[in-house]
Amino acid sequence: MLKFVKNHMESIAGIEIYPLISLIIFFSFFVILFWWVITAKKDYITTVSNIPLDNQNPSEL
Repeated sequence: MLKFVKNHMESIAGIEIYPLISLIIFFSFFVILFWWVITAKKDYITTVSNIPLDNQNPSEL
């Protein structure tokens, strides 16, 4: 099965750029996410982390 997919992919012209684009998108996403986590305000992080604990409507239990 893998041999069929590999041979089929090799016949497509210009396909070697897609793994590189995927790697760049993946790496960029996690670098931006890491930057956001480092620069996020601590008050915002505390507020968002307490959302599941703030039970405004006790009938949802």
